[in-house]
Amino acid sequence: MAAGAEAAHRAGALKQQNKPHKGRKPRGRAQRRAGGRVPAKTLSRRRRDLTKPDRRHQALQLRRQRKEAVLAEKRNLGSKDGPPHLVVVVPLHAGVATHDALRLLQSDESALVRKDERAEGFVLLCPRFKQRWRFVTAHVGNLHAVLDLAKVADTLLFVLDPLDGWDSTGDYCLSCLFAQGLPSYALAVHGVADLPQKKQTDAKKKLGKAIEKRFPEAKLFPLNTEPESLLLLRHLAAQKQRHLTFRDRRAYLLAQEAEFVPSHDSDLVGTLKVSGFVRGRTLNVNSLVHIVGHGDFQMTQVDAPPDPFSLNPRMAKDQQRKGQDMEIQDDSVNGVVEMEEVIKVLMKADPRRQESLQSEVIPDPMEGEQTWPTEEELKEAEESLKERRKVVKVPKGTSSYQAAWIVDDGEDGSEEEEEEKNNMEDEDLMEEASQAGESSEEEEECETMAVAESTQDDLYDEKLDEDEEQMLEKYTQERLDQMFPDEVDTPRNLPARVRFQKYRGLKSFRTSPWDPKENLPRDYARIFQFQDFSRTRKHVFRQIEKEETEGAAVGWYVTLHVCSVPISVMESFRQGLPLVLFSLLPHEQKMSVLNFVVRRNLGNNETVKAKEELIFHCGFRRFRASPLYSQHSSADKHKLERFLRPDAALVVTVYAPITFPPASVLLFKQRSNGMHDLIATGFLLSVDPDRILIKRLVLSGHPFKIFSKTAVVRYMFFNREDVLWFKPVELRTKWGRRGHITEPLGTHGHMKCHFDGQLKSQDTVLLNLYKRVFPKWTYDPYVPEPVPWVRSEQQLPMQEVEME
Repeated sequence: MAAGAEAAHRAGALKQQNKPHKGRKPRGRAQRRAGGRVPAKTLSRRRRDLTKPDRRHQALQLRRQRKEAVLAEKRNLGSKDGPPHLVVVVPLHAGVATHDALRLLQSDESALVRKDERAEGFVLLCPRFKQRWRFVTAHVGNLHAVLDLAKVADTLLFVLDPLDGWDSTGDYCLSCLFAQGLPSYALAVHGVADLPQKKQTDAKKKLGKAIEKRFPEAKLFPLNTEPESLLLLRHLAAQKQRHLTFRDRRAYLLAQEAEFVPSHDSDLVGTLKVSGFVRGRTLNVNSLVHIVGHGDFQMTQVDAPPDPFSLNPRMAKDQQRKGQDMEIQDDSVNGVVEMEEVIKVLMKADPRRQESLQSEVIPDPMEGEQTWPTEEELKEAEESLKERRKVVKVPKGTSSYQAAWIVDDGEDGSEEEEEEKNNMEDEDLMEEASQAGESSEEEEECETMAVAESTQDDLYDEKLDEDEEQMLEKYTQERLDQMFPDEVDTPRNLPARVRFQKYRGLKSFRTSPWDPKENLPRDYARIFQFQDFSRTRKHVFRQIEKEETEGAAVGWYVTLHVCSVPISVMESFRQGLPLVLFSLLPHEQKMSVLNFVVRRNLGNNETVKAKEELIFHCGFRRFRASPLYSQHSSADKHKLERFLRPDAALVVTVYAPITFPPASVLLFKQRSNGMHDLIATGFLLSVDPDRILIKRLVLSGHPFKIFSKTAVVRYMFFNREDVLWFKPVELRTKWGRRGHITEPLGTHGHMKCHFDGQLKSQDTVLLNLYKRVFPKWTYDPYVPEPVPWVRSEQQLPMQEVEME
């Protein structure tokens, strides 16, 4: 027993063997062994391998930098070195007294007020706050003016009605502003103090519930007394500025004053002198400017007149006195000299560095032609002609050109011609006979009868307006396209191989190849295309951020000399419409193919067909075009949609000037009475002419006789030649069967088809054909002003609150 107990235990063959623990070596020991040597692969990653305190310190530094940037932006806006704080007052209800609200904002005794009667606003200079504001009133009825002012505004001040909040027109205006992109905004209500004391609390509660949907985090400011107006001004000065991406990378300007100088050649075109404060980025005189709603133009020079809205009251008074002296001495020579001394020329355009206005490529019609052939090619051509020569008996005096048209087998040709003539005569006789028969039947069926006056009401449908008839026709087409997508009837008077000769069949719409450079239209020779658009966009944005641009800095009051401007721009400015200018980035004046992703506006159910003219608000541009609609997918081919569908996001394709995304887009449709309806909203997807839009046609047939896996199909074609022509194209059915044409039967278009399973008698046989389509060149930068919206008495928000 003792000997057995002292013997050591030995594990058997089935004992579990675990992996030995490798252990982790300490980082400090490895670094000491390396002696400071770092491998080449890890040298680039050394900056990322920071310790925890270093990462905390780096994050703290980034937070401080962002906070300082926000504070610097707040201090600069409205200060003496920056442009005035531009506040656009938007009354959202017809009952809002805008003049009374603006009068309260001018109530500060220490502030200096400069009225601007043309824009229905004023400039407020507050030395106590060291701030200056410019208030401009926007009329909600003129939607273009509201959207143009919102593009350049620093803050939108929405004024609400104390009882109803906003009406239907104000709600429509808010929808458009949200789709375009809102800058910083504030909500104010004027007139609560005029209500009875018992109703004031209920009105505030209703307004609070009404604005929760549109403005979930906004605060409502009362605007009834002077202290409340000062509180609102402080909020406007201290709130964080919201950025609109399409204007942060460009210089823009809202015109304060404008002067038109006609050219020597014509009074309709001249130089427009626009004065205002530079915002956004530094403005270079060699760049192009875009006048919203009118087009692209060049600048000749930039002047620097004195700032008319200086925060120093003494300087402001001196400037007023100087201005009065200038008016008195306007006719004298000394006055002209003083004016010339005050205005300084900042920059003049350099023709060598100035951007060109060329927007289209001038196509060369001989670009695709072959060059002059070489001597070897000429010899080969002569030898091939000698081989093709044939001996023909011709009468004496016949030239070689006439002999080339003489056919050797004259009898056969004459017989064929006679047969063709006979067939044509037979067809004409058949048509005449059928027309005569129809006319005789009509004469037999027609009778003369007196119609009573009471039955005239039944003919009301025949007196519909043309617009209503067109809308009804488009509506029925849209319904048919939803029920039978892309299906068309095969014509009986024309062979299908002729009618659909531009279409082709595809084995698979998703995987079959399609060359994007194949059979391009002539308009593609006029546009510009990038090898890599995203790379060019990044390069342009990187240049803007890194390189310092020479020109007028942000906050300077300048006068721009814009040349070759039509007089219609000045006329619209005299009518009280805002004049907005944006500087263009490189390549943004050139034409290309733009693709937008849009979705239908929920408040509009009108049928919109493809190639129907619409009005686009894309970023800072406004233009008219006839777009195409296609599916929004990640494939290389995109199916065309015949209508703008309400249940899905679609891609809109048009010819338009290049715009670098991101940019919002709004689509409007003009009514017959001149008013504009918001159809869809979205954003700019890409600038890509190689995006392939495929139009699909579906020919349908009916199974006539069904066997196990074969069937006889009719009514898809009506002659034997068409069946043979479309024989290689694959067939499918509505119930998921696939097959192909085996052979034609007879001469009336019947065909034998083989499928992967037995057909049902109620199934339909389909044949898909495809063709690439391109948009129409209908771009027009001039958009007429819409008819002002009529205020509706319907109060949308408060009805919803009462129903709740």
